[in-house]
Amino acid sequence: MRLVLALLISLCFFGITQFVSACSELLDHEIRLLDSDEKLNLCELTGKSVLVVNVASRCGYTNQYTELQRLYETYSEKGFVVLGVPSRDFYQEFRDDSKVSEFCSTEYGVTFPMLTTSKVKGSKALPFFKKLAEASGMEPNWNFNKYLISKDGLTVEGFRSKVKPSSEELTYKITTDLNS
Repeated sequence: MRLVLALLISLCFFGITQFVSACSELLDHEIRLLDSDEKLNLCELTGKSVLVVNVASRCGYTNQYTELQRLYETYSEKGFVVLGVPSRDFYQEFRDDSKVSEFCSTEYGVTFPMLTTSKVKGSKALPFFKKLAEASGMEPNWNFNKYLISKDGLTVEGFRSKVKPSSEELTYKITTDLNS
């Protein structure tokens, strides 16, 4: 009887542990980092609030890098990550990943993770971006669209380019998720 009880307790414990640490379908992707052979398994972001942004180096919204970096520095220790995804879909990004990387680090001091340059809209979009568009109901219509993924990896809210990273609307959503 004790053996059965111990087995049931063990199954419940390990089952719950496995459920809590499970990766959501949305984050179940492995994508190469910018100007690197290294890949980022997005499942590593489970349990964090993640702001995914399709970025470009030669866009009127490029100055949002400053606010994105500030957000990352302010909230990263609380479980927040900014994830930049350069894209040439709107013809405003360098063709060479090394130039994108150099630009981001020298011009804006970017230290948050940046993925390799990728398509973010249409049938050839990165599968991760297809899932973001589906989950939020919003495909990127320009550079610097933002997608806030909740800590549980199940909820995505989209914000258009004109919504600044430091806006009350976005920072409220971030802090609410971090405190949930």
